[in-house]
This record gives sequence, structure tokens and C-alpha cells, in this order.
Amino acid sequence: MTEPTRLPAGIALGGAVMVGVLTAAQSRINGQLGLRLGDGFLAAVISFGSGLIVLVALVAAMPSGRRGFGRLRDGVRRRTIPWWMLAGGAAGALTVATQGLAVAVIGVSLFTVGVVAGQTVCGLVLDRAGYGPGGAVAVTIPRIVGGALALLAVGISLQGGVLDRVPWWMLLLPFAAGIGIAWQQATNGRLRQRVGTPLVATLVNFLGGTLILAVAALIHVLMVGMPGVLPSEPWLYLGGVIGVSYIVMSAALVVHTGVLLFGLGAVAGQLITAFVLDALWPSDAGPQWQVGAVMILVAGAGVVVAATPWRRRFPRRRGIGRT
Repeated sequence: MTEPTRLPAGIALGGAVMVGVLTAAQSRINGQLGLRLGDGFLAAVISFGSGLIVLVALVAAMPSGRRGFGRLRDGVRRRTIPWWMLAGGAAGALTVATQGLAVAVIGVSLFTVGVVAGQTVCGLVLDRAGYGPGGAVAVTIPRIVGGALALLAVGISLQGGVLDRVPWWMLLLPFAAGIGIAWQQATNGRLRQRVGTPLVATLVNFLGGTLILAVAALIHVLMVGMPGVLPSEPWLYLGGVIGVSYIVMSAALVVHTGVLLFGLGAVAGQLITAFVLDALWPSDAGPQWQVGAVMILVAGAGVVVAATPWRRRFPRRRGIGRT
């Protein structure tokens, strides 16, 4: 059996950065769609629903997708796949709904920093508890420092009168979304182990998320009514396709980069793109660009510190050989 062709490190890392770019772009698109519709829940349904259609087509067309779906069906029928492994879509629904409700107001930078902080803190807890597919991971000093830096970035983001312009619940949404993303990633990892392909695990997430968001959107529409006219710009409806694209890219590229390098590249792309988008396309109540630059640098430093495998180095002493 021949080994798969390995991508050059530079190309693979560039792809990881592109995943982060697409993630930030999706946040802005979903946020703008929610603003134009006047309904963040309906915007989230459109985003998730379009992604679900793409995923159904991919799973049906690819042999690995059909085999994975068969394993999923058998696992649910025999109860070897517990119900909570199918619940990752709830976190995805929270994330996309939060994008539609908050990004157009607070900006991509503030949203991204809140998500990174929530992911880092929740990731520490889940790793320590051994919830992820890799089992328990020790809570080291660098990981604690990284989490503290992520929280410090959130504190920096609140400078400049942000609290006077934005309701407090809108600032909590990105942090809650980050917690959900960390839990979703760990849950998806365990589901992927059972079904053998990330495509089917992603399909389960999009299916569950679409159902949850459809119910929420229906309730909201019954309370406030349907929006008058749907926006005509095609790019406002690309959020779901972009989401599927970067999920598939992630599954393909992490083999060539490793989890650590891929994570650092993706976060770098996400933070830089968030800053550029807010600079070129300011939000209604986001922080000033100077504050945004500082909070992104601090959040990025927290990710690097938390993810880098630090090792203690002892100076060699003369006269002492290796054991």
C-alpha cells in the first residue's frame, strides 16, 4: 500500500492559515446577513441549511461518506453510539446564531477574541477531564498562562467605552460560543472515531444544528414576523458553503501539519483577518483599531503559549557524561 503524497510544509501551513481566514470571513458574512434580515436566527438557518445541502450531496457522492453513514446508522441502531455524540450540532447552532446576532454590532475582532478565550478555557477543562478522543491531558503552567492571556485579551477588548455601546449579553455570546466550539470539537473527535470519516460527523452536526435553528427561527418569526425582503447580494448566502469548505480543508491538512501547527496557523489567519475586516469594514460598536490590534496580539500570544510543547532544558556540565 503506497503512502499518500505529503504536501510541502509551507503549502500545508498556508492552507491552515486559509482555514482561519475562511472562519473569520464566515463570521462577517453571517453577521451581515443577520443585520440585513433583522433576524440573526433566520440568518443562521440559511447558513446552516445551505451547508447541510452541500454535505448531503458530498456524503452521497463519496464512497467513504456512504460507508461512514452506514456505520453511523448501525451504531445508533445498536446503541454503540450514544446520543450525546450526536449533539455537537447544538454547539454549532449556538456559534452560527451568535454570528448572526452579534458580529455586525461588536465586530469580527471582538467576536473572535471572545471565541478564542472561551475555547482556551473550556479546552483546559475538557483536556483535564479526559473528554476528548485523546484522553486526559495534563494542565501545565504554559496552558494556564495561555488561558490567562486569552482572558486578558477579553479585558482589553472592553476598553474605550465598549460596555456603554453594547449590551452585556452580546459580549458574553462569543465566549459562550467558544466554550461550545471546544466541546463540539472534542465530541466530533469521538464521533469520527466511531464512523471513520469526518464528513459524516460534520453532517450530523449540520443536521442537528439546522433542526435546532429552524425551531428557534420559527418561534422568532411568529413573535416578530418575517423580514420584508431578502437581500439580493449572492455573497450574503455563502456562509454555509464556506463552513463546509474549511471543515473539509481541516480534515485534509491536519495530516500534513500535525494538530499543533495546524491550530496555530488557523488561529493566526482568523485573528489577522478579523482585524483587517474590522479596519476596512468597521462595525457599529466595535473597539478602536488600536485596541483591536493589542487584544489580537495578546490573544494570539495566549494561543501560542498554550499550544507550544515547552520542554525544560538543563545546561550540560563539564565532566558529566550522558546516562
